[in-house]
Amino acid sequence: MIDLLKDLWLFMRERKKFWLAPIIILMVALGALLVLAQGSAIAPFIYTLF
Repeated sequence: MIDLLKDLWLFMRERKKFWLAPIIILMVALGALLVLAQGSAIAPFIYTLF
């Protein structure tokens, strides 16, 4: 996992594609939110956002 993040950072730094960072962070945050809230009581409220 660390190697993946390192390679992704090197790719963005070398090709000057820093605009990808907020997109990747947002996708990871939304994915983590869906995984963590899957079995909780707030799941119906999260699913209404999508």
